[in-house]
Amino acid sequence: MSDPIPFSRAGSEDLCLFPEMANRHGLIAGATGTGKTVTLQTLAESFSRRGIPVFLADVKGDLSGLGLPGGGSAKAAERIRSLGLADWRPEAVPVTFWDVFGERGHPVRATLSEMGPLLLSRLLGLNETQAGVLQIAFRLADDEKLLLLDLKDLRALLEHVGSRSAELTTRYGNVSAASLGAIQRGLLTLESQGGDRFFGEPALDFEDLLQTVDGRGVVHLLAADRLMKAPKLYATFLLWMLSELFERLPEVGDQPQPKLVFFFDEAHLLFSDLPPVIQEKVEQVVRLIRSKGVGVYFATQNPRDIPERVLAQLGNRVQHALRAFTPSEQRAVRAAADSFRPNPRLDTAAAITELAVGEALVSVLDERGQPTPVERAYIHPPRSRIGPADESERSRLMAVSLVAGVYERAVDRESAYEQLRRLVEAKAASAEFPERSAGGRGGGRVRDTLVETMAKTAVRSAATAVAGALVRGLLGSLLGGTRRRR
Repeated sequence: MSDPIPFSRAGSEDLCLFPEMANRHGLIAGATGTGKTVTLQTLAESFSRRGIPVFLADVKGDLSGLGLPGGGSAKAAERIRSLGLADWRPEAVPVTFWDVFGERGHPVRATLSEMGPLLLSRLLGLNETQAGVLQIAFRLADDEKLLLLDLKDLRALLEHVGSRSAELTTRYGNVSAASLGAIQRGLLTLESQGGDRFFGEPALDFEDLLQTVDGRGVVHLLAADRLMKAPKLYATFLLWMLSELFERLPEVGDQPQPKLVFFFDEAHLLFSDLPPVIQEKVEQVVRLIRSKGVGVYFATQNPRDIPERVLAQLGNRVQHALRAFTPSEQRAVRAAADSFRPNPRLDTAAAITELAVGEALVSVLDERGQPTPVERAYIHPPRSRIGPADESERSRLMAVSLVAGVYERAVDRESAYEQLRRLVEAKAASAEFPERSAGGRGGGRVRDTLVETMAKTAVRSAATAVAGALVRGLLGSLLGGTRRRR
């Protein structure tokens, strides 16, 4: 049994997470302004000190202070004194900043093949018919060894599909010009939100999320304040990361502590208008990913933002204050109270509405995996800085991160766009010089046409680039992505 991780205090006793139970997932809930962000910070640095890497989206820009020592706040000093935290001392944790837009962190990218048609359909806001056409396009790319890396590859593929719509309708199903147009319009909207920067190479190597420095886990902070302006992009991006972790990490079974803890802040955005087929896959991933050594912690305003079958898997819970002015809010408070193991010394429903800032109801899984009775507790103040790092501090921390210089320069290798452009050029050349397609006046066919030669060259090139095939992994079958080969 590993030493427990203290993160809150009820009276004179610390409430702790048991590391071997930390991959049983968790929930941090509460209304705006009740202290969820500070709880996230305290938990992240507590995991880091134990040597557990953390991924955390910084939705307000407040969490970059994790990379700097705290202290100097009279309010924090008073909380430290009142809780009797004799061993508290200012301390930074190793951080790595990431940013889809490449402005406030190292660029983080994925290829279109990794994203897959299911998640991409949600990102583009496609209906069922349009999503079906996108599925056909991805299937054609797999069958003809066309490598999909960035949005220009997908645009070229859609034009290629349109030019062969009659043939493909017979092979795969109906391909309508209207659906292709809707997909193209969705791509324009995605580009206007900056989503085009997310697709391409070098794609994120998920091994880089499992790093430690001097025995402390690296806290990976995604700059999400700008990304939150496109909430569907934010939610789909984090869901893609979660699914890729599930696909790529090996089974490890029960471990003394997680390999990684993944915080999903503003979790209501993930489940808002989520198609049933994707919600079912999310439930599968949450249920199964703990066997890969990953703990997932959802942060949201109200527990009812989380589907019941996901909520049931979140064993470690921190509930900050909820408001109860309307009948609907009162029902939500009662539901939140009923989700805890009762404590005969505590009126849980009443306490939820009375909690002060930084105070919470806490229940964790004990050594046997059973929820502990709910306790009213104060969250330990973070040892790192509460509040953001300034730009010079952020730049300094980025310069010394373990991935500095690895992802900054985009790579545009040969992929579907170049392959299909060569085919178009070859077809044009063949039309201009038709005699080159014939094998002599006798009409006998003695050599390939130029189009066929170019097509074979393109296929050989693509096959080499992807080691013979685009092999679908487990999450490829679940969420439509394709396992990347290096």
